Amino acid sequence: MSQIMNAKDVLCASMAECYVTIDKKRYNFMQAINLEATMKKTKSEVPILGKTGKGNRSTGWNGTGKATFHYNSSVFRELLYKFKEKGEDMYFDIQITNEDTTSAVGRQTIILKDCNLDGGTIAKFDATSKFLDEDYSFTFEDWEMPEKFKMLSGM
Repeated sequence: MSQIMNAKDVLCASMAECYVTIDKKRYNFMQAINLEATMKKTKSEVPILGKTGKGNRSTGWNGTGKATFHYNSSVFRELLYKFKEKGEDMYFDIQITNEDTTSAVGRQTIILKDCNLDGGTIAKFDATSKFLDEDYSFTFEDWEMPEKFKMLSGM
C-alpha cells in the first residue's frame, strides 16, 4: 500500500508571519491579509540544427509579488510620498515565515530582497464595506530561503 499525506500536514493558511524592513527599521506587518511572490524564469529560444522545433534556454529571472493589507498603516504610503516629493525610490525586504505547529513539515522562511512598490493606494473609503483593505504589487531583485520545510515521511 502506498503512503499518503496526513491531513494535519496541510498548512493552515493564516499561520504565518510577515516582517518588512525599510531603511534598517523592521515592522511586524500583522495587518497583512495575503501575499504571494513569484519568480519567473526568462528564456531564449535556441535554434537547433536537425530539429523542426527550437529548444529553450533559461537566461535569467524576475521576481514579482502582490499583497493585500488591512487599510490601517501609512508605512507604504510614506514611501510613495517620499518618491513623489523627492524622487527618492526606497527598496525594502519582506520576510515571510509559514509555520503551523500541528504539521510535521515545520517552518519555512523566505526573505524577498530589494522589493520596490509598483504604486499603491493614496486614500480610500467605502461606506458599504465592513472593513477597508488595500492591494499592492511589487518587484524584488533577490530572495533567500534560510529555513526550509522538512520532507514528509514517505516522500
